[in-house]
Amino acid sequence: MTYAANLLRKPAIATLVVLLLMYGAGVLRYDGFDDTQVVLNIFIDNAFLLVVAVGMTFVILTGGIDLSVGAVVALTTMIAASLLEKHVNPALVLVIVLAVGAAIGLGMGCIIHFFDIQPFIATLAGMFLARGTCYVISTDSIPITNEWWNNVASDKLRFGGFHIGWSVVISAVVVAAAAYVLAYTRLGRNIYALGGNQQSALLMGLPVGRTKIAVYTISGVCSALGGVLLTFYTPSGYGLNALGMELDAIAAVVIGGTVLTGGSGFVLGTVAGVGVLGLIQTIITFQGTLSSWWTKIVIGVLLFVFIVLQRTVTRNQRTRRTT
Repeated sequence: MTYAANLLRKPAIATLVVLLLMYGAGVLRYDGFDDTQVVLNIFIDNAFLLVVAVGMTFVILTGGIDLSVGAVVALTTMIAASLLEKHVNPALVLVIVLAVGAAIGLGMGCIIHFFDIQPFIATLAGMFLARGTCYVISTDSIPITNEWWNNVASDKLRFGGFHIGWSVVISAVVVAAAAYVLAYTRLGRNIYALGGNQQSALLMGLPVGRTKIAVYTISGVCSALGGVLLTFYTPSGYGLNALGMELDAIAAVVIGGTVLTGGSGFVLGTVAGVGVLGLIQTIITFQGTLSSWWTKIVIGVLLFVFIVLQRTVTRNQRTRRTT
């Protein structure tokens, strides 16, 4: 195994170790924590975040950032709720919201590439645009009463005495598709090459521009799909939905071992990162005496730890290259 391969795996392994230690501590501390349904509930409650974080993984692997994802999620819930309220066919609603997400991501990707704008600024503009559009649609919450939509949201897939929802199945399909794209397709190789060194990627003749635009489009689609899953979880559209979700998605990706400077990371690491965030929330719920703000405190500590770990691994790689 090459040193580069070790570099890719160390942060992801650290995430898995943290996840197992936290779960073990929960099992020892709380009665009923070892119930399989408790683990399944983590992914039921965070399926929408997982899909958004998968899209964020593509962006961060190129060394970029997408601050618009939470606002796009909220916009998706508003568009879906308003269209369903007007009795538009649910299948058409799904197509429309995914197209809107793709269009926003495509627009930001084009601005970043063709005008050489920093991703932070371009996606910040996208965030304001999407969040502001929510209030153009309505300043109030719009309930979703469509029978088909609510049936899909409440339907349970039961097995062995346990259950999951369609949101978990959809998020699992997204994870599998993303893992395949990154591991076995030309786009995946281009994403890693671009994140590793953009100048080298250009010299090798790789389609840097198309790759940048593609990852932001993928992030937009994942955000829109995450918004759909959020409407399954809370059947309504509201402009204040998903406030701060972009930060949760970035935290999940970084804790999952993806390096913020790009070029290194795995989708399955992002799954573990979302699992860590969900497990923190579950432990606080079982404790019963802690404020929900402790979730943010623990996530902040973990982010510091993983950023330091990433920096240490990167420095070790540079030292080996120069010796």
